[in-house]
Amino acid sequence: MNKVCVLGLGYIGLPTAAVLSAHDLEVIGVDLNPDVVKTINQGAIHIEEPGLSGWVQEAVSSGKLRATGSPVPADVFIIAVPTPITAECKADMSCVRAAAQSIISCLRPGNLVVLESTSPPGTCRDLLAPLFESAGFRIGTDLFLAYCPERVLPGKILTELVENDRVIGGMDESSTKKAIALYDRFVRGKLIATTATTAEVVKLMENTYRDVNIALANETALLCEELGVDYWEMARCANHHPRVHLHSPGPGVGGHCIAVDPWFLVEANPEGTSMIQEARRRNDDMPRKVAEKALAMTASIEKPVIAVLGLAYKADVDDLRESPALKVTEFLQQARVDLRLCDPFVKTDRYPVQSLESCLQGADMILLLTDHSEFKTVSPVQASEWMRNRKVFDTRRALPRGSWVQAGFEFTCLGVGL
Repeated sequence: MNKVCVLGLGYIGLPTAAVLSAHDLEVIGVDLNPDVVKTINQGAIHIEEPGLSGWVQEAVSSGKLRATGSPVPADVFIIAVPTPITAECKADMSCVRAAAQSIISCLRPGNLVVLESTSPPGTCRDLLAPLFESAGFRIGTDLFLAYCPERVLPGKILTELVENDRVIGGMDESSTKKAIALYDRFVRGKLIATTATTAEVVKLMENTYRDVNIALANETALLCEELGVDYWEMARCANHHPRVHLHSPGPGVGGHCIAVDPWFLVEANPEGTSMIQEARRRNDDMPRKVAEKALAMTASIEKPVIAVLGLAYKADVDDLRESPALKVTEFLQQARVDLRLCDPFVKTDRYPVQSLESCLQGADMILLLTDHSEFKTVSPVQASEWMRNRKVFDTRRALPRGSWVQAGFEFTCLGVGL
């Protein structure tokens, strides 16, 4: 296995292609966006990820990586395309299906196909295997099929692709062994063998576990506000119990995994997943609750100006996918509030972001929605000179309350009762 074709050059596919290239494999990256293909072939990147630019530049200049708009024959095909949810909260598998269909003409006996895209249980068994078998391939005999979900954190992708343990599930034992041989080329973590469907459920449960526990944190944070308790202090104390790990609350849940993956389990069994569905509803409702609290805090101000700090779904990345910060701003815009937006990582014409100073000039309240490192060092004294009124609503507990109160600010933190 010396030549790998990676389908989908997004947040997972491109870093995976770069890492494979660095481990002495010839990699062909496939993407339907011609601008992406052009950018990569110039040794540049179209997404933000620490260290990725250097890896791609090196891979392209060495001839180990090139991008194209359609698949080519290879030893291994890795499918890393999006699997979004529809308006009905069901998995949209059109990209996976199209990617699989696109490689059929390139497949040769002995090839390995690995699906990395997050998918509903049974995708390899019920979608991919029948598709390849209808083209004349026998799974486990002349074509090998496996599922190996990514489990990386944006901002640390290049490290975690190599260091993290990987779960590898084949459609049969031969497929599992073939896939393990591939990942053993570059993964330093453990390679855990299982079945394809088990691996699919593993990926979904990893993110559903976090979603359910974040929902518990959010619900308890709102309860603590009513009880006059500081959730963060309570959680610090409770987490000293050896079998307790309370998660952090926030303005909602975002990203391409946690806010989406639980619905794939719900789709598999709508009647038997009531807890998962309730957790999704709780987390999806947090942006509304945050917006309502921000409006209440500025209700006494005529034509209030709110400075929104952070649009990305998590700290120090540019990723806007399913970001709760965007949903909060939508609620505030519907209330016709004058918003100023600041995010040092987001670079898109869709959201008119401003510098921190221009965002705070004449503002009545700071609404911190993403805990970027840059925001944690904002001077309360300087902010007080720029702003018209001194109010702060910190939804991430990222700011030092004492310093802001000392500078004359009315300081509110999500989960902290008065």
